[in-house]
Amino acid sequence: MSDELAVPPRVAVIGGGTMGAGIAHVFLAAGSAVVLAEADAARAETGRAAVAASVGKAQDRGKLPEGATAADLLGRLTTVVDLADLPADTGLVIEAVPEDIALKQRVLGEVAKACPDAVLASNTSSLSITALAGGLPGERVLGMHFFNPVPVQALVELVHHAGLPAERLARVRGWAEALGKTVIEVRDSPGFATSRLGVAVGLEAIRMVEEGVASPEHIDTGMRLGYGWPMGPLRLTDLVGLDVRLSIAEHLTRELGDRFTPPRLLRDKVAKGELGRKSGQGFFTW
Repeated sequence: MSDELAVPPRVAVIGGGTMGAGIAHVFLAAGSAVVLAEADAARAETGRAAVAASVGKAQDRGKLPEGATAADLLGRLTTVVDLADLPADTGLVIEAVPEDIALKQRVLGEVAKACPDAVLASNTSSLSITALAGGLPGERVLGMHFFNPVPVQALVELVHHAGLPAERLARVRGWAEALGKTVIEVRDSPGFATSRLGVAVGLEAIRMVEEGVASPEHIDTGMRLGYGWPMGPLRLTDLVGLDVRLSIAEHLTRELGDRFTPPRLLRDKVAKGELGRKSGQGFFTW
């Protein structure tokens, strides 16, 4: 792999779900070799298939780099099921596992040993980067928050903490910009900038449905046409997952107070398994 790449020659992505597959896609498109890590062989194959589907759609839309094919990109994708097997020369590791701080800390701890020179990035949308860096070489850890769908969304939110050297933040900013992303930088704080504001609006929209103020369709149409949102807050909640939004709201309530208390309607829908697009039903039917 050429030393002239604007992104690391080798990147590891931990977790092959929707976000992890999208992150793998954009680094493959930028020229990196990508190692996708999952918990077992079946999940690794599912993750690889998700990356292949994403890259294939991009090829059909003419969105791959000039002269590149889906086969070219996928030829640089490998999988592992043991974090100890990650290549030691990996330059950047991005964990995209579920929003469980103990799980993320364990994953980052194992990765730090396997990849001694890698920058360690978390795709968390709300958890404390300072807490995730505890017990690790803090100068290697930061937040690198992508947005779904990763190949389409233009934003990356970089989250820095007191132990992160400015030159490392600048290096990762350059990598993100090389992916064609616009970067915002946020000091580590609960919910960062995007999740904190997005959840606040989303929860208020849910309260409006709960109170019978308007239907989900009309609330979303109001935000799209009145405020220029590309997607209304309730459809976005369905896309993110009602269970994920509930978990983030509970975390922000603990950190920032009652203004983030989840509405009863959100709790009830999660209890019924109405989780949004992934379950087929949320505030909308998918």
